[in-house]
Amino acid sequence: MLPCTHDYKYRLFFGRPGKCFVRHDNERGKGDHRHIGKVESDYEFTALDALLADFERDVTNWR
Repeated sequence: MLPCTHDYKYRLFFGRPGKCFVRHDNERGKGDHRHIGKVESDYEFTALDALLADFERDVTNWR
């Protein structure tokens, strides 16, 4: 995973206590990435509105 090329710090979470269904974040050392269930993958951040739309799409389709 590549370091971030922007100045935003974010973590978007959908789940319940102890269970993450969908998460988009950019923790230090990992850069922009997302979790869908137990699968972690790179995420290409382009803009805040695109991030929110992508997160909403992943939440809607997570099952």
